[in-house]
Amino acid sequence: MAVTKAKKIEVTDKLTADFKTASHAIVGTFNKLTVEKDYELRKAVRGAGAKYSVVKNTLAERAARGTKIEEAVKNLSGVTSIAFTSGDPVQLAKVLSKYAKDNPEYEFKAGVVDGKAIKISEINALASLPSKEEIYSKLLFLINAPAQRLVTVMNAVGRDIAVVINQGVEKQKFSGGAAPAQGGEAAAQ
Repeated sequence: MAVTKAKKIEVTDKLTADFKTASHAIVGTFNKLTVEKDYELRKAVRGAGAKYSVVKNTLAERAARGTKIEEAVKNLSGVTSIAFTSGDPVQLAKVLSKYAKDNPEYEFKAGVVDGKAIKISEINALASLPSKEEIYSKLLFLINAPAQRLVTVMNAVGRDIAVVINQGVEKQKFSGGAAPAQGGEAAAQ
């Protein structure tokens, strides 16, 4: 069934609006992808806060004109799917890389991060990076660590004094002032 010109224009306009908000995209292709597998992929991409669309190559090129992802959709051929987001590109790359490993019928064609075209090997490298949340937690740990060490050292002085006093009390080093006084009386005679 042929798609009408009006429908193509509608699809292109919707894609253009989506592409204008997207900063990152990963273009893929697949062979004999079942409906179940496609649903699984769409669900995973949505879970990463991204959108996913299977598009005609010419419509994708038209929709991407003047957007950050224009480089990724130039000169495409074959079946094309585009996953795009304005959020975390690492999360999107992780989801798609995991899916591609589990389903060999899905392959990467191109990618764009912040408007810069990246190679397929860079998509896999991007997937191996920690996510923004992991980076933030590591950064906060590094910022917090010196303060924790300072508090530990400051508390150690008081704790060490308390331990020494406790040991002296247990060994009865502080009992009765008679011993120093006897030594003082003997010296006086």
